[in-house]
Amino acid sequence: MTAPRRRTFGILNDLLAFLLEVFALLTLALWGYRQGGGLIGGVLLGTAAAAAAALLWGAFAAPKARYKVPLPGVLSVKAVVFGAAALAVVGLGLLPQACWFAAIVFVNTALVTYYRSRDSRA
Repeated sequence: MTAPRRRTFGILNDLLAFLLEVFALLTLALWGYRQGGGLIGGVLLGTAAAAAAALLWGAFAAPKARYKVPLPGVLSVKAVVFGAAALAVVGLGLLPQACWFAAIVFVNTALVTYYRSRDSRA
């Protein structure tokens, strides 16, 4: 793959990663809202679920994370957040969509990890 193609592929893959992260937060918020048992409880649980995932992500998994942890730690946090989002999709009654989401997250995370580690060595 030529350098411009590799750069375009990396940008598109990073964009997909961002969209998957946003989808995970929205899914957790929707799941929490539906499980909350009423307007107040739903808003509280939905907000808490999304906020917990966002705080965990920002602290350990974001590119500019507050705490730098080794790659296995970053991947563990991603697995927890994306796994919770996939389970939330299942909880919303959308099992096939949860499987697709998990598969796309897995491939995207593998590619992002590979290309970022490759770029950091160059």
